[in-house]
Amino acid sequence: MSSAGPLYRPFDRLLKIEIAGRTFEVPENNSLLRALQYLAPEDVAMGRFCWNEECQYCRVVYDLGEGTPERNALACKLGVHDGMRLRELSLELRYCLRALKLGELRP
Repeated sequence: MSSAGPLYRPFDRLLKIEIAGRTFEVPENNSLLRALQYLAPEDVAMGRFCWNEECQYCRVVYDLGEGTPERNALACKLGVHDGMRLRELSLELRYCLRALKLGELRP
């Protein structure tokens, strides 16, 4: 399955993550920002992301499932986890994921 090209680290399976109450499947062994690019390849590629922690445009608030604490992170540095739930997305990420029609997220 890992033939999606050199953009993604090798993966054998897709993990389920939740964004604004909707479930999506993304490749394992990748950063969250790369996983979001899997969902919206053209739009995330054109985003103003530096991919190395400097710009802060990929800030998210997430948890790892019911009863786990919310955490702040940069999607470019955070590995994607099965069951991850994104609670807040930066304005840049929300814009880049607009085609997914996510509905309401906390700003």
